[in-house]
Amino acid sequence: MSATLEAPAIPPATPPTRLPRNYLNAAYTVRSWLLTIDHKRIAILYLLGVTVFFCIGGAAAVLFRLELMTPEADLVESETYNKLFTLHGVMMIFFFLIPAIPAVLGNFLIPIMIGARDMAFPRINLLSWYLFMIGGAFTLFVTVAGGVDTGWTFYAPYSSTYSNTYVMATAVGIFITGFSSILTGLNFIVTVHKMRAPGMTWFRLPLFIWSHYATALIMILGTPVVAMAILLVALERGFGIGIFDPKLGGDPILFQHLFWFYSHPAVYIMVLPAMGVESELIAAFTKNRIFGYKFVAFSSLAIAILSFLVWGHHLFVSGQSIYAGMIFSMLSMLIAIPSAIKVLNWTATLRKGSITFDTPLLYALGFIGLFTLGGLTGLFLAAMGIDVHVHDTYFIVAHFHYIMVGGTVMAYLGGIHFWWPKITGRMYPEGWARLSAVLVFVGFNLTFFPQFILGYNGMPRRYHVYDPGFQVLNVMSSAGASILGIAYLFPITYLIWSLKYGPIAGPNPWNAVGLEWMTSSPPPTHNFAHTPIVDFEAYEYPSSSAAIADTHGN
Repeated sequence: MSATLEAPAIPPATPPTRLPRNYLNAAYTVRSWLLTIDHKRIAILYLLGVTVFFCIGGAAAVLFRLELMTPEADLVESETYNKLFTLHGVMMIFFFLIPAIPAVLGNFLIPIMIGARDMAFPRINLLSWYLFMIGGAFTLFVTVAGGVDTGWTFYAPYSSTYSNTYVMATAVGIFITGFSSILTGLNFIVTVHKMRAPGMTWFRLPLFIWSHYATALIMILGTPVVAMAILLVALERGFGIGIFDPKLGGDPILFQHLFWFYSHPAVYIMVLPAMGVESELIAAFTKNRIFGYKFVAFSSLAIAILSFLVWGHHLFVSGQSIYAGMIFSMLSMLIAIPSAIKVLNWTATLRKGSITFDTPLLYALGFIGLFTLGGLTGLFLAAMGIDVHVHDTYFIVAHFHYIMVGGTVMAYLGGIHFWWPKITGRMYPEGWARLSAVLVFVGFNLTFFPQFILGYNGMPRRYHVYDPGFQVLNVMSSAGASILGIAYLFPITYLIWSLKYGPIAGPNPWNAVGLEWMTSSPPPTHNFAHTPIVDFEAYEYPSSSAAIADTHGN
């Protein structure tokens, strides 16, 4: 590979007959994996971890969806039901949705996309994985020991005083995992600032990098706040210090302010990386430069900033003043604008592109549809009158899952399929992959769209005994969850199969552009034989070269 990388003419891919020697097929020991400082192998360690936690959280969801098929408590008792949805929420949010795209795809791709040999702090990168796994181990201990029943929000004073379950062990696990998130964010920011290859200016960066940079800012600024909230819960629970419990002179609303000041930005820790993946998929499968590149880039930073100003819309029914509610309502609607910019620009890119409907693009299109519906219902919740009506109902559950599962998980699966040939050097069976993408979309909508109707009609969330009039919609939701669960098992199965039997992928099976496609699949230990010199724009496909010459990055 030459020292200077020019914009490729994208010749047809010619896969080799055997994989090059790399971190996957070399004779590495378990010890070498556990002590590695190679960002690519650390990403694979994260991939294994988040997959295990996803399966545990999904199993809990299966159990409580089976319970909800009937209006009576005929499968599990109320205490067990509370523990199941708490386990589901904790596993999915703190150990899958937050780390999945940054820790797996971000860790693997950020250095390669900017032309670096590794992360700025490779040993801190490995430490982040160990902290993540230690935090997960505490939560798994809680599951085996008897569980926790507070819900993933850990609302005080129930969590700090009254719950007799393993609140502290769960809190310790999340507290430790928070440090993993902070260190990962720090590593991303320094790597992007200091490790870019010559010629890789800010406006030549892939939008994947912009979204992860914005995410890292939220990780560093927001995570310490929830860590302090958890520490205060521990002090009240362990030493009886009155912080949140009114009987001890505390204020329970204080916990909600601290928790949501982090947890609403945490929504964008999950979604912003997904938006970065979406930009890469749209560009690659339309062979077109992202329309309005700078607007999409700056919208990521706008989302990161505004995310810290909207936590109060979670407190509309908590005694908050009407004036504060009006301000938070306005800000919550304002944050929809940068998200809408992204969706509109992706749509414009599709309109002008030469589209190929491979599996990653199917997931990308699913993301646009599901995320848009989730975002529009978010505007409903930003309006105080509607929010009061549907607060703590299944409308909230549906909205949250359309954003998190319909958005983040769709993008994660799309990204895994897109970069799987780069990670492993192998292709997967395209027919099975397309079937899986369609089943995920169908199963998801059948699971969660009925919940909008349930919530609007008044079914409260976190209840496992409900009015018989809601049973039909609950049966539909549980049936959809069954389809969704099967659809999620498909990729796990055929991707593992592809590790041994999949066709050799070659360096660029998608004929995409970007530095990650200019190295072997899998990449060598230090990513590039020579430090690349970047003298081309982001997404400089031949079909968009003329437009790039005219706009020069606009």
